[in-house]
Amino acid sequence: MTPWTSAGFAGVVAVLATLAIERLGGRRGGVLASAPTTVVPFSLGLWADPVAFADGMGLVPAGMLVNALFLATWRVLPPRLGTMLLARKLTVLIATSLAVWSVAAATAVAVGTMARAADWPTAMVGGVALAIGGSLGVAACWTPPPAPAGSARVPRTVLLARAGLAAAAIGSALTLKATFGGLVAGIASVFPAIFLTTMVGLWLSQGAAVPLGAVGPMMLGATSVGLYALSALWTFPAFGPWAGAAASWLLAVGCGSFPAAVWLARRPESAAQ
Repeated sequence: MTPWTSAGFAGVVAVLATLAIERLGGRRGGVLASAPTTVVPFSLGLWADPVAFADGMGLVPAGMLVNALFLATWRVLPPRLGTMLLARKLTVLIATSLAVWSVAAATAVAVGTMARAADWPTAMVGGVALAIGGSLGVAACWTPPPAPAGSARVPRTVLLARAGLAAAAIGSALTLKATFGGLVAGIASVFPAIFLTTMVGLWLSQGAAVPLGAVGPMMLGATSVGLYALSALWTFPAFGPWAGAAASWLLAVGCGSFPAAVWLARRPESAAQ
């Protein structure tokens, strides 16, 4: 699968996440929105280079931990912005969350580089990151805020922007692999294009309650992407890329997304808005 074929597939599947949150609400929709989607075409595109595949997939969980910090910014910062106008508030949120992502992503690549220099498998870094990210997701959902379904449709322009950004992230990640190697590609593949367009698009069309209610479930559900990446290190060599991708996806959803959705359904909502 060529880089831009993978990118096109990623753009198509990315649109479904916004629609899931819009129709199902922040809890169920947030978990579904963060299930393994764009990482699947990324893994198929990376498979042709075994070294880059091991590095990139091993570091994907670290990238999802970085994304958890990105999402946490959207939970923590809005109450501190007061009565700021919506356009200015979104500008501050976008700039701050992307700055947090950039610093954390650079740190993740540096840690991965040091691990590889010490002859440690990159998957070790990914495993630790997966455990930390899962713990942060549980903490964010322990007493979740209300997570209503949307009452208005997300504009088509937002959906198109979401597809385009997701496709660009995956296509660029696979292209970067040739120059910078699998570590940078692994982090670039999980650039939060989907999370960013989800938060902005839902905020504009539904108001603050819907996207803010989805932050915790997306943080928790994102652990399934890390599960997919780490399991792919075994399933792809064992079954081949297509069957391996299917096996890893089923494992990630069965052991990550589904238990998270069941647990979230039983959590009481916070009274705080």
